[in-house]
Amino acid sequence: MTSERAQRVVRSLLTAGAVAQPEHSAESLHFDSLVYDSRRVAEGSAFFCVPGERTDGNEFIRDAITNGATCIISERTHADIKVPQLVVPDVRLALALAADAFYENPSSKLRLIGVTGTNGKTTTTHLIEYILNRGGKSCGLIGTLGARWASEAEYGEAKHTTPQAPELQQLLARMLNDGCKYVSMEVSSHSLSLKRVAGCHFAAAVLTNITQDHLDFHKTMDNYWRSKRMLFDSVANEANESSLLCVNLDDPLASEFLAAGKSSSVRRLTYGYSSKADVHVLNDHFARGVNHVELHTPNGDLELKLKLAGRFNVYNVMAAVAVTLHEGIEPEIMIEQLEKFAGVPGRFETVSTGAADEPLCIVDYAHTPDGLENVLKTAAGLKRPDSKLIAVFGCGGDRDPSKRPKMGEIAERLADKVIVTSDNPRTEDPQEIIANILTGIKRMRHIEVEPDRAAAIAIAISCATENDIVVVAGKGHENYQLVMNEVFPFDDKVEVLKALRHQG
Repeated sequence: MTSERAQRVVRSLLTAGAVAQPEHSAESLHFDSLVYDSRRVAEGSAFFCVPGERTDGNEFIRDAITNGATCIISERTHADIKVPQLVVPDVRLALALAADAFYENPSSKLRLIGVTGTNGKTTTTHLIEYILNRGGKSCGLIGTLGARWASEAEYGEAKHTTPQAPELQQLLARMLNDGCKYVSMEVSSHSLSLKRVAGCHFAAAVLTNITQDHLDFHKTMDNYWRSKRMLFDSVANEANESSLLCVNLDDPLASEFLAAGKSSSVRRLTYGYSSKADVHVLNDHFARGVNHVELHTPNGDLELKLKLAGRFNVYNVMAAVAVTLHEGIEPEIMIEQLEKFAGVPGRFETVSTGAADEPLCIVDYAHTPDGLENVLKTAAGLKRPDSKLIAVFGCGGDRDPSKRPKMGEIAERLADKVIVTSDNPRTEDPQEIIANILTGIKRMRHIEVEPDRAAAIAIAISCATENDIVVVAGKGHENYQLVMNEVFPFDDKVEVLKALRHQG
């Protein structure tokens, strides 16, 4: 079996342009695992020399061989090593194609639904998973919070929104073997640019929205949105009548995504507040903790009473409605499940000790200008005449610095009081990140700076009355802080609860 797997992988790489070194025939290559980190190499591994942000896998070939690698895959020839080599045009692509072949092409036997966009991916994938599972279509989930096989199950550990290719293909294979027919997956721009999802066969692609993010990696907005369009191109290029492109028609770049593979037979569904969208809002209003939404769909109108607050969540719901209608879920089942859906950890999540006299505290993952604006606008809509909105946020280090002043401007404009703090500073000085944020703030009235995030949360809650709303934005579900190259335990929800108990 091991030899069969290895030869299946080798054939896929040779087809993609790999060249075996003359002294070792392709048939002589044997391995039983695919590894791209030399520290994880074991006896019988094929080692892929992947270039990273700070190091190059080619520098660790000798370590890999010492640890037991029996085959090296690289973009260049290494004349001084004795194990067999395959030279490939693109090692990242080779790793993805190898992983797909190694696990016997699991995505081709599933309906893989990819959701991409700047904001809303996590909630949208959860909504799709929730509806499909309860509609009798077994669905797995892969994304920022981890992976799981069934709604309400525990999440597996997640290092990336979209896992590296070997881990991703292994997850898909396990889901398939355990009876999943569908997988709802977040597809990040990084994973598309770095070819982690190459080899995946997507049945559907969903666009939530495009706003500024990850320019530290993509450099320009044009590069950023084009990386996401790759998902739509992959669906359109393989399309059949059951394939779907689902696009937020209100997004300025909607036409660019709808244009993918125009000549193919792929179905296109749009959603939005625009009456031109296939799924669109007829009416919506929020009252007494319930979001009342009436939607027009190709299958008839839906009247929903949602637990999810905010216009941004209406978009997420519309995307899920469009996808699951396409997958054959009956409207009655959809309505029932959407009204039960309570939300996703760290996404506009209410945190409370249960005391009657405490402020409304909301923890959210918003870490982009658009995300912060959506969350603060939604929170502001919950205010009473005697309420004030208090915002606590920071910006991550080693990430696009141009969004920092924009987020400062948004917080000042929408909140009654702002506490600027640290997020995940990584290798940057937190004070410098905060200084960048403050350049977007015109007046320093009702603005406070506290680099210690726990202290900032405590300050926000200490100055809040029971009528006020406190939004802690930026980390959401995360339970750590990244400082320099170390990971420290930290959870916004835990800190909010500490502060509420101390105040009580």
